[in-house]
Amino acid sequence: MTKQERVTFVINTLNELYPTIPIPLDHKDPYTLLIAVLLSAQCTDVRVNQITPLLFAKADNPYDMIKMSVEEIKEIIRPCGLSPMKSKGIHGLSKILIEKHNGIVPQSFEALEELPAVGHKTASVVMSQAFGVPAFPVDTHIHRLMYRWNLTNGKNVVQTEKDAKRIFPEELWNDLHLQIIWYGREYSPARGWNLEKDIITRTIGRKSVLSEFSKK
Repeated sequence: MTKQERVTFVINTLNELYPTIPIPLDHKDPYTLLIAVLLSAQCTDVRVNQITPLLFAKADNPYDMIKMSVEEIKEIIRPCGLSPMKSKGIHGLSKILIEKHNGIVPQSFEALEELPAVGHKTASVVMSQAFGVPAFPVDTHIHRLMYRWNLTNGKNVVQTEKDAKRIFPEELWNDLHLQIIWYGREYSPARGWNLEKDIITRTIGRKSVLSEFSKK
């Protein structure tokens, strides 16, 4: 297969498997999505979805959030890990949203990435899922699969994102990044991977990855 044929195969297979695409993190607006994505760093979406209702019951907007202390936030979000950093980030960004953005989550990568504890990936998820702006947030699943599928050399997530944006049509980015995440979890995980179930890697996978798997 040519590279373009492999890309088309990926798109078609993912559309067949995921014609409707669930959003992994529960939220009701851009602010609650921003907080949920921030909490998801080095934490599973399942765990985040268990914790956010407890946090949002007390504060689901920046005005209520800054009424809580960093310590109070930290206690609630502790099960998500990295709670000292995340609680400071949540309190700090809520304060900045009120002072600089009238309590509203800004709709630009630059403004989002200026907020405490918000990196490029978090900003990309918010731009994509809250505002529908084309973005291709790369998490560990996408990074792993793009490498397995020989669509990137996978040196780092920055390179993987550039490669994904180059080879996939922009109008598909917002759906595709979610479809790849679901596919990675279901068919091509890092641990307990069964190549028989993983039709995309089985069909277009990087030779070195396939031979490594066959040795096991």
